Amino acid sequence: MQQWLSKLSQLEVGTVLLNEPMSKYTTWKIGGPADALIVPENTEQLASLIRLLHAEQIPWMTIGKGSNMLVSDKGIRGAVIKLGKDLEDIEFRGTDVTAGGGASFVRLSIMAGKNGLTGLEFAGGIPGTVGGAVYMNAGAHGSDVSRIFKSAEIVLETGELVTYGAEEMEFAYRHSVLHERPGIVARAHFSLETGDRLEIAAAMAAYKDRRRKTQPLQQPCAGSVFRNPSGDHAARLIEAAGLKGRRVGGAEISELHANFIVNTGQATAEDVLTLMEQIKDTIYSKYEIALVPEVYFVGER
Repeated sequence: MQQWLSKLSQLEVGTVLLNEPMSKYTTWKIGGPADALIVPENTEQLASLIRLLHAEQIPWMTIGKGSNMLVSDKGIRGAVIKLGKDLEDIEFRGTDVTAGGGASFVRLSIMAGKNGLTGLEFAGGIPGTVGGAVYMNAGAHGSDVSRIFKSAEIVLETGELVTYGAEEMEFAYRHSVLHERPGIVARAHFSLETGDRLEIAAAMAAYKDRRRKTQPLQQPCAGSVFRNPSGDHAARLIEAAGLKGRRVGGAEISELHANFIVNTGQATAEDVLTLMEQIKDTIYSKYEIALVPEVYFVGER
């Protein structure tokens, strides 16, 4: 490890933090230390960093707002990449918008609405980055990224910079080609439509009010834990099975929304994993439905 860290210090790749606790960067407030957390400020620094990591065969992963992710209590070996300020910019040109991969997806939706553009209302409650949203084809309220996506500039795992259009992204439910062909979204381009500012604001306010009433947003959590099975909802199944309020250590199935697991104060990743397994086992036993996690576990087991 010391060899690649030494080479890293010789490159202009942005801020480098060693043994950085990942609990500071996840919405669950859970996670041990990463060997190195690196914050490149622009596409050039990002590409240089990825080329070094590829040459040295160092494992890496990206983190945005830290939602939808469960980090191991033992931490993450290798590099964690978090995009810096220059990759958080948002620019509107008519009905087209370009956003840095590190930009807040919620902020993008709010700015679009203020510009009288419709198509991003669904994003108002997705607490991640633009890059993360593209990576997993994030969606809500009957819409998703694939419906507005034009193209993205992506740094592949070799450090090569490419541009992918919608067809090349191979979007599916909570999925894109980046799951099989690793890369980091540096910038994404979306096509929106002109709309009525008041109608857009009203729709986003309604979505926000619904989330406030139905989701435990005042507690550390990571959004929906399981994907909805075909023709049903994970939350309905978990609630029907009588699992609301079940607790393992500091992790608890929310009384407000059964598909949310909250950190009541001192939850560990193992607490959450154990609770997830109990949910999966119970639902399969009762309904013969295999729930698939929507959150990603990362780090050392």
